Parts: sequence; structure tokens; C-alpha cells
Amino acid sequence: MAMSVGTDSTHEDEGIVDINTTPLIDVMLVLLIMLIITIPLQTHSVAIDLPQGNPPPSTDNTQPVTIAINYDNTLSWNGTPIPSEAELQARITNAVNNSGGEQPEVHIHPDRLSSYKTVAHVMADVQRLGVTKLGIVGLDQYVEGQ
Repeated sequence: MAMSVGTDSTHEDEGIVDINTTPLIDVMLVLLIMLIITIPLQTHSVAIDLPQGNPPPSTDNTQPVTIAINYDNTLSWNGTPIPSEAELQARITNAVNNSGGEQPEVHIHPDRLSSYKTVAHVMADVQRLGVTKLGIVGLDQYVEGQ
């Protein structure tokens, strides 16, 4: 007794009637590549009217304030040691309120060995007390290879 597995056809010599799509896909990809190559590059330009001449001199005469954070987490204000956090807050408040018109820039200069907690705490105090111009100076000491 013989059994036929996997085919319901009685004739084994029948051909496959499906269309071969491989050459069609190849032609489509070639046409797509040719289309991409022949599309001109799009250049976007925006006309900007820039001012001519020299800019007027700056009227900002305020000197920046430098808060240095030393390796042992002690603070100094423009080179003068600050003994406590209350003194730091008083100096920041004084600089913000007594600046006349514009606030001075506050530059935080952390030492490489100072703790992150101290730097973050000083930055939070400066922001909480209303300073709008804040910068961190001396980041070149953190560059790899030095």
C-alpha cells in the first residue's frame, strides 16, 4: 500500500504557474537608484538683513561675580573667603538687589576635586535667590587627557 505525502496533484510534471517577481524587483531598484542620483540637490536659503557697520559700545558696566569652590569645598567671593552659607546668601541677595539696572553675571568656578554636592548646592542657592545670568567657568580642567 503506497501513500502520497505533501501533494494533492496526480501529475508530478506540472509547472509552477506563479510569476517570477525577482527581475521586476531588480528593475524597480535600479530605477529608484537612478531617480535618486538624478534629483538635484535642494539648497535652502533664507535672506537675512544683517546690520552694517560697527555695533554700539556696550553700556553694561557691571563686573562679573566669581564664586570659587575650592578642593576642600570652601567658598570664596571674588577671591575673598566666605565663612558660612548665610554670608554667601547675603552677598548673592546684595548683588541681585543693589546692581542698579542689570544683574551682574555670576561665574561659578569649581575645582576639579570639589564635591558635586557643594557645586549643586551653590547653583541652587544662586537660582533660588533670583540670579538670571549664571555660568560655570573652568570646565577645561575636566577634559580628558590633561
